[in-house]
Amino acid sequence: MLAVLAFLGRNAAMVLAFGVFLGFALPWLAELVRPFLALFIAGPLIIALMRIEWAEMWAYTRRWPLVLVLCLWMLIVCPIAVFMILDGTEVAPGVIAGIVLMAAAPPIVSAAAIALFLGLDGAIIVVATVAAMWLTPFILPPMALNLLDLQLDISLGVFTGRLALLTAIAFVGAWIGRWLLGRERLSRAKTHLDGAAVLMMLCFVVGVFDGVTEMALAQPRHVLIACLLGYVFNIGLQVVSTAMFWKLGRRLALSVGLMSGNCNMGLVLVTLTDKADADTAMFFAMGQLPMYTLPALLTPLYRRLMAYEKREEAT
Repeated sequence: MLAVLAFLGRNAAMVLAFGVFLGFALPWLAELVRPFLALFIAGPLIIALMRIEWAEMWAYTRRWPLVLVLCLWMLIVCPIAVFMILDGTEVAPGVIAGIVLMAAAPPIVSAAAIALFLGLDGAIIVVATVAAMWLTPFILPPMALNLLDLQLDISLGVFTGRLALLTAIAFVGAWIGRWLLGRERLSRAKTHLDGAAVLMMLCFVVGVFDGVTEMALAQPRHVLIACLLGYVFNIGLQVVSTAMFWKLGRRLALSVGLMSGNCNMGLVLVTLTDKADADTAMFFAMGQLPMYTLPALLTPLYRRLMAYEKREEAT
């Protein structure tokens, strides 16, 4: 089992990409996994937070004005801008809700790992992601239900309570895990913990496709449009966010773009559970495709931009 976990940890991108197509190809497996989505989204969050050096993270809170601006940009400005673009269009209301909720969700925790691989600012991503996770339960539900008037079959109190509970469980679970394992054993178990996180993320990716295969066969054009919109808004949020923060330095700006486009839709989907519209749930499934394919596809571009910046600094 340890060997399997180690393999999963070393081949995360390939395994997760495989999971997207597995969930689509085997709808019975997606239906089997679906009831455990809360576990499969909380588990990787707990492991990721266990792996973060909390002391180092705390040191970066000295840059709190920047962190606050980043959180306001990601959690408020981005979803409002997305809503204004989509409002009044012929896009299905459930898909609009899914795209706006995607833009309003905090960044995926793995964004920091992706950033380090690309040579971006992983530390500021960790701090901004953690801060955004704490703020999300208090910002996303009232904005989605009141300010943007999205059509969601859930009350403000229930939405906020579920999201806050899931976030709190992740942080408490991470603290307990760090306390039980200790720094040394935590460091030795790095690869196996990564493998466990990938395994749970694989199960989550499979589970979110419950019902999507049937919808794709019945309404292929509808699902394809949702998939394309997922790519358009993921890339669009990255480009616009990078441009907005470009003056703060290329490395930081690209890091903000990465965070803004790759959002933790699973956190929102698990919170909504049975209250999610069928089109919203479908978009959350199709939205996994750009998150798991774009980092690999855009790696040459990121590295070229970072190499160009290093040459500028050298001269």
